[in-house]
Order: sequence, then C-alpha cells, then structure tokens
Amino acid sequence: MYVGKPHSHNADNEKTHPPKPKEPKDWEHYELWKKIKEVLENLPNIFESNLNITSAVNVTEIYAFGTVLSNVIEEEVVRSLNKAKREWDPENKYCDYTFIRQPQAFPDVLLKNTNTDDILMGIELKSWYLLAKEGEPSFRYRVTSSACTDRDLLVVVPWVLSNVVTGTPIVFKPFVISAKYAAEYRNYWWMYERKARGDREIRSPSSVTPYPPSRDVIDDEPTVDSGHNFGRLARTGIMDDWVENCKKEKVLGIEVKRWIEFFKRASESSTTCLQ
Repeated sequence: MYVGKPHSHNADNEKTHPPKPKEPKDWEHYELWKKIKEVLENLPNIFESNLNITSAVNVTEIYAFGTVLSNVIEEEVVRSLNKAKREWDPENKYCDYTFIRQPQAFPDVLLKNTNTDDILMGIELKSWYLLAKEGEPSFRYRVTSSACTDRDLLVVVPWVLSNVVTGTPIVFKPFVISAKYAAEYRNYWWMYERKARGDREIRSPSSVTPYPPSRDVIDDEPTVDSGHNFGRLARTGIMDDWVENCKKEKVLGIEVKRWIEFFKRASESSTTCLQ
C-alpha cells in the first residue's frame, strides 16, 4: 500500500537537497561502525576467493559471465568480512555477532547476533563486473529511505578475474555510502536534476521500518518510468569520480577502460575464444 501524498516536483520543495550524511557518532556502537567502514574500504587487501576459472571465457559470453558470477562474489565478500573480524572487533566485544547474507531481503547483509537475532547494522551489497559493456554499475537501487537506518551502508564492489578471462576474482576499492542518503539523493535527482520532461512524481510505501520482512513492499515507485531506469544510481552522477578511478585500475598492466574497449570491439567482430 502506498501513501496518499507522494513526493512531487514543485517550487516549494525544489531547493530541498538531501543533506550530506553524518557519521552516527552518537550511536553506542560508533567505533565498531567506523572500523567496519575502514575494513570495507580496505577490501582489496582482505578479499579471499576459492573460485578459479581455468578455461578462457568466450568473447561473446564475457558480459553474461560477469552477471552469472556476481552472486558468488557477493557471498565471498561476506565471508571475507567475517574472516577479518579481528580488524573490526579487535577487543572481541562482539564475539556473538557475524555478518549474515539474506539475498531475498533488504538489506542483503546484516551484522547480527547469532544467539539473540539482535541486528546492529545492515549492508546492501552490490558487485560490479568491471568489464561490463555499460561501463558503469547497472544495478537498480529502489528502496525507500525509511527502510534504512543512519548506520546502514550501500556498498558496491568492483571485480575482475586476475588474468582477465581466467584466474581468480580480484576486487578493487568499493564504493561505500550511507544507504539512506543514497535513496534520498536518487529521489532528488529523479525529481529535480534529471534531464526529462513530464511527471516526476514518486510514490513511497507507507509504514516502512528498518530491516523489513522480505514480503513487505519497500520500494519507491515513480508514477512515470517508461524506460524502467528509476534506481539506476550510477546515472545520478553520485558515483562518477569513483567509476572513473575504477576504470584507471590496471589488470595485467593494462587499464580497465582499455579492456572494456577491446571486448566491445571483439564481441562485435569475432566469436573466437580468447587463449
């Protein structure tokens, strides 16, 4: 069920830009939150994967390949976070807490007490296969801001295979942002900054609270979205600098953006398996 009064595009609220997110310094677990954020930003140094691709990926399948493996990468990110518990809980104050993935609910990763089900924070985790032809993360983030607490995070992890078409997954510095702020910024961009004409109204579901049951309706919905692009966070510009830095990362000594260009050309002209 949606609320009767939707967000609307009008002169009264056009200047209400969402405020920049503040760290939850008043939260009793702030030091834990800060350490977890540091670990996430240091993910390339702690990430471990058991996956090893030994057969080269076909040029025509390189894009679908990334989509297929994305869930595997996200599972391994969660395992890596738990293996790095000494980093975010050096004094063992949270010995009963662990990161648990719940892919059919929001957020899809919870820091949870395994004995009491107490939840300290959540992470909405997305993976981005860096060789994807879009050249930017294509996920849709549609959740309404009231489903997020101030301490919840949206984390996007970029990855490739160590030998580009074979090897083990390697990750680069993730995009880490307040999940609530990302939802608020997305709506603001859709209503006021998007270069489009027509109805920009957004309807939000009613009575949404953090860590909702998977069956609940929790997504914001634009009244008009013929291209089904609402929630494409990368198109709002909020990730631009990070995306460009990711494309400058090198794999086998060559920048990611050059690999993307190569695969685009190769997929258009050849079906030969790369050796």
